[in-house]
Amino acid sequence: MGKYFKRMIKNFDYPLFTVYLVLCLFGLVMIYSSSMVWGVNRYGYEPDHYYRRQLLNLAIAIPAFLFASFFPFQNYKRKKLMVTSIVVMFILLVLVHILGSGDHVGAQSWIKIPGFGSIQPSEIAKLVIIVYFASVFAKKSEAGTLDSINKSIGPPVSILILAIGSIMMETDIGTSLIIIMGAFSVIAASGIKFRTFTKLSGIVMLAMIPIATILYFAWDTVMTDGRKGRILSFLNPFDYAQGSGYQIANGYIAIGSGGIKGLGLGNSIQKMGYLPEPQTDVIMAVISEETGIFGTIIVIGGLGFIVMRALYIAMRTKDPQARMLAAGIGSVIGIQTFVNVGGLTGLIPLTGVPLPFISYGGTSMILLSLSLGILMNVSMFTKYQKNK
Repeated sequence: MGKYFKRMIKNFDYPLFTVYLVLCLFGLVMIYSSSMVWGVNRYGYEPDHYYRRQLLNLAIAIPAFLFASFFPFQNYKRKKLMVTSIVVMFILLVLVHILGSGDHVGAQSWIKIPGFGSIQPSEIAKLVIIVYFASVFAKKSEAGTLDSINKSIGPPVSILILAIGSIMMETDIGTSLIIIMGAFSVIAASGIKFRTFTKLSGIVMLAMIPIATILYFAWDTVMTDGRKGRILSFLNPFDYAQGSGYQIANGYIAIGSGGIKGLGLGNSIQKMGYLPEPQTDVIMAVISEETGIFGTIIVIGGLGFIVMRALYIAMRTKDPQARMLAAGIGSVIGIQTFVNVGGLTGLIPLTGVPLPFISYGGTSMILLSLSLGILMNVSMFTKYQKNK
């Protein structure tokens, strides 16, 4: 064990760790700046309420990152670990429909735990699906049955469809799309033949028909006024600036007000009550308003570095499981960043997805840190193999 730690530390990916730490600390500062007025005026909290909560989240997330960094990724292929992870994921995804909260923000996605806070099962599913897919397809690659639809692809895709069906019924469409695209990134990196990949895509589309049918008959329940408003305001937010487009219109104003230099840290005007919950999925608007292009470069540049680093690691490694883990984790972080920033800038409808490592949120921060820890372990393993 001692030799293993020495070997891993020798190959520690310091650039990846440094960027992760900078993003977390920068996000912590911006959470304090963006939430201090909103927390006092809306909920009667202390000005540093969200800052202190995020500090506790980081106190769990950073050790989780370090644990995952030194936990050999090969262990994820163990059957007991895979089965346990899937079972726990589905238990939580079922419980959220029974005990869940969050209807006030448009999705019943959180389970409140007295004395602890709340957890978001869909965030757990995001990591579990990536790790499970990478482990299963690595085993099938070793067995030479990777391109067999029945033996190799059917079972994991069935798990994916059930998980996505549950998350869509919450209804968390943004996270559902991120998980689907992340899972397909893992499959694409597995070495599967293009013809098999095309067949698989067709099967998944057919399997989504029952879910689409359920959503159709529950359309009035699923497509609430808030969701319809988001689609309409996406097309022209200033026509709905006093209603469904209120958040995105004020986000545009914040970004425009910041310009190149920004108004200065702590000087945002839009956070004074014009931007609802500014510490969560629209925190990038406050960052742009207060720090201008400098803060934007820190966030987009840092997240872009992590994504490119993950894809670089995936291309360098010869281990199939390592390649799929790196590709899947990098894709999920990249897609989630696009969904968040794209929603805020009007490229796509706003979905309420947090900005990785920046937005306030315990489950998201801890699970993303675990994901990056796995990527770190893959990076160290790849470096060691190359040097050896």
